[in-house]
Amino acid sequence: MGGLLCDGLGDGVLLEPQAGADFDLEMMRTTSFGLLQGSRMRSTKTEFVSCPSCGRTLFDLQEVTAQISERTGHIPGVTIAIMGCIVNGPGEMADADFGYVGGAPGMVDLYVGKTVVRGGIPNEDACDALVELIKENDRWVEPSEVEEEELVEA
Repeated sequence: MGGLLCDGLGDGVLLEPQAGADFDLEMMRTTSFGLLQGSRMRSTKTEFVSCPSCGRTLFDLQEVTAQISERTGHIPGVTIAIMGCIVNGPGEMADADFGYVGGAPGMVDLYVGKTVVRGGIPNEDACDALVELIKENDRWVEPSEVEEEELVEA
């Protein structure tokens, strides 16, 4: 289905459980919106781009990605790239609105588009600095009460 949508061979998604099937409607809704977001037909949440990690990665990629996702996962229409190193990161995140890139051991560089706007931020301060950068660029949206509850439960 996703491939067809990406090729422009569809306008939306309609998922229906088979008669007698026991499907969670929330799972079906999440899957539908995920397909639409993945095919760039509709943006309902933050999109994250991350490298697969390698020997050059300068921080715990999975932990940092989870931390950033928890803080920023409610912002529709924003793409955040989380890249482990300066070698491949900037090229791989070319389409992202904001970038979080390992610039040196223990340090992170932040990007807006393809431009480094802050460099040498200590790892422990970098997530907060990313949130501030998103706010400074007028892309921040406060989570609604419902979204706040979802973030707490996750």
